[in-house]
Amino acid sequence: MRFAILFFAVLFLSCSIEKPTKFSELALQDTAFTIQDSEISIDSILKIYKGKKVFIDVWASWCGDCIKGLPSVKNLQKKYLEVVFLFLSVDTNKAAWKKGIRRFKIQGEHYILPKGMKSGDFVDFLNLGWIPRYVVVDENGKIILFKATRASDSAIEEVLNKSL
Repeated sequence: MRFAILFFAVLFLSCSIEKPTKFSELALQDTAFTIQDSEISIDSILKIYKGKKVFIDVWASWCGDCIKGLPSVKNLQKKYLEVVFLFLSVDTNKAAWKKGIRRFKIQGEHYILPKGMKSGDFVDFLNLGWIPRYVVVDENGKIILFKATRASDSAIEEVLNKSL
């Protein structure tokens, strides 16, 4: 009996630990919008920052936990000046998204995922069940941190401190 419980516990935990190192083709082809309302693919966004480490913050202006995490994100921005801070909003209202950026004084690169939090190939790839969600991509486009939900998570600084 104990063996069966242990077996299922290990099986459950191993299935729930996601650590992909690259984005799926579907996720890369998903679209976002720039702050100027131009449509752009996730792949094109990531290519803009190729050669730099990218901290991705998936957030929304209505998300209390996202707002609570902003001071930690801003501290990371002060400490890691060479890192690109890429904010992907899952707001479904562009005006609310833009207002949130201004209201909370969020500095960085901003895009909106127009399908929101519950649909779209990019959010499906992330298996997005909760925001904020933090992902870190290295200079070559490899995902080096796939799933952090607190900006104060020590794993974020660990990967930001690593050099190629």
